[in-house]
Amino acid sequence: MIGRLNHVAIVVPDLAAAAAIYRDTLGATVSAPVDLPEHGVTTVFVELPNTRIELLQPLGQDSPVARFLDSHPAGGMHHVCYEVDDILAARDRLIAAGARVLGDGEPRIGAHGKPVLFLHPKDFCGTLVELEQA
Repeated sequence: MIGRLNHVAIVVPDLAAAAAIYRDTLGATVSAPVDLPEHGVTTVFVELPNTRIELLQPLGQDSPVARFLDSHPAGGMHHVCYEVDDILAARDRLIAAGARVLGDGEPRIGAHGKPVLFLHPKDFCGTLVELEQA
């Protein structure tokens, strides 16, 4: 069901500083920051030959990643994102297997302009999983 690894997301307390580390120290191509108010984050993507790293910073104190930073002030790995061919079929199959979809269970538009869903970390070895329509 799952396809390629789309990205690994890392929450950071300072997006500009983190982007500079990837760009200037590691020599990676880094996108411009984009605010995603519907997700409560500002995001930057680091392009790699085989996947991407998503750097996330809270967009306001009500952001889910603001709570993550409260527990992890230096930042850290937040989630992994896998591609799926059909997000609704994947959702239905996962629910039938007992997995929990976060939120209302309906896909929302993610950072790449494609539908996404998040799966409860307790159902996936303690890892928050994002599914993105390929």
